[in-house]
Amino acid sequence: MKKAKIYILLLVGLLSSANLLAQTDSLTFRGTIVNDEYQVWFDIDFYNQTVLVPNQEILGELPGYMGAKRDPRKWLITSAEITTPTTARLEIINDYGSEDLVATLTLQADGTYVLRQVDGSPLRIVVNRKWLKLPKNLVLKRKK
Repeated sequence: MKKAKIYILLLVGLLSSANLLAQTDSLTFRGTIVNDEYQVWFDIDFYNQTVLVPNQEILGELPGYMGAKRDPRKWLITSAEITTPTTARLEIINDYGSEDLVATLTLQADGTYVLRQVDGSPLRIVVNRKWLKLPKNLVLKRKK
């Protein structure tokens, strides 16, 4: 009878610890992440999807957007699906709606994020009146 109780306690402990590991951190995909080299940032909230794009509030609440210091245009995240605790699948369009792409955003073990463009138009910003394509794999870090 004592062995049965021990097994039951072990089973309950195992199940509760597995449940804790399966929960996602509610800050993983919320906040501002930046790339200093290209001077771009993402304001995101994939959980509540309540981000308003500055000066474009008419678009309503979104999962997020990408902005750049040297370019007033924005890239809008129209859809964000968290596929694993550290990865999200994104659908992104420019603010005119003429270009779109699919990307993944992954939190790495070192705390950085990698935005990987999977399909569609390249992310571009204007720098000194010329288009600059952002790399297919853009490394970002959480803003302090």
